[in-house]
Amino acid sequence: MLRAALALAPLCVVVLGSAHGGRSPKNPFTYDERVTMLQQALTADESARVLTLPMRDYYNETRWAQAVFREVSALLATHGVRSANHVALVGHFKDNSSSYLKNFPAWQLQALPRQNAIDAAPFRSKLLLATNLSEASAVVSSAANLLPSSTMDFLHRWLSTPHFAALHLEAEALQAHHARWAVAPYPPVFVTVDALVLCQQHVLLIRRGRAPGKGRYALPGGYLDQQESTYRGALRELHEETRLPITAALEAGLRGQHVFEHPARSLLGRVITHVSFFELAAEALPPVRGADDATSAEWIPVAQLLALEDQLHDDHFMVLDHFLGILPG
Repeated sequence: MLRAALALAPLCVVVLGSAHGGRSPKNPFTYDERVTMLQQALTADESARVLTLPMRDYYNETRWAQAVFREVSALLATHGVRSANHVALVGHFKDNSSSYLKNFPAWQLQALPRQNAIDAAPFRSKLLLATNLSEASAVVSSAANLLPSSTMDFLHRWLSTPHFAALHLEAEALQAHHARWAVAPYPPVFVTVDALVLCQQHVLLIRRGRAPGKGRYALPGGYLDQQESTYRGALRELHEETRLPITAALEAGLRGQHVFEHPARSLLGRVITHVSFFELAAEALPPVRGADDATSAEWIPVAQLLALEDQLHDDHFMVLDHFLGILPG
């Protein structure tokens, strides 16, 4: 597909999504690793005509499309392309997940057919669920007729890194979760609650104690109980995981609530969460400690959150951005 794009134009921008988040079974490679695989698969002439653009997951299709259009336009402007009329969008409509290709009416859409038999999702799953290095290496080798030799070499080397072992445990946890719900008559929809507490320009976060997302920062939260409101559920989870006292001052500091329901926000499946935002007026940060399924609870300065984006679980960075305005613009 990239070579088809290069046949249409002298310059090509490859937008690499999920570029700022942490590794996960769905996105096991960093932005830099993907750029390396891409460049190594191209000839020197092709590589000189290809630009890469990192793009975060906004979990908001409109905001994401606006960011892509803005950033691509700015990048092309530095190379003398200043009109959207000179831009073609090359892509493949795989299924409903490809509907984003229709969000750029200013660009000339060039839809291409499927190029080969490989599908990334089952390949990733088979690779990360391999029980040992030999089995994982065999999975990589099975795609020898579909992947560039440079990509094969990269993957074989990557299997020996600690990242593969950590993602294997994440993939196993997700597999067990989906197996437990496989007998449900309909695909389950999970309702969760989270609490965002701001105090002295610090945010209260936990470190997750188990997979998926083990070791990552997250808002304190969990599944909603049958007999409680989302507000009371958020307070319960907040206390259970951080031991922060639920006081009248805390409840008086409720500043807003919002539902986050993007279909891809969690690898557990369809998870809809209700977030309650509290601003706690206190002269000093109250003591907290990790409890329940949180290994620790910490007050993190708001000014440090952007640098921690790749250490936050699921869409929690964008939840923080919604309430605190971390990202510019």
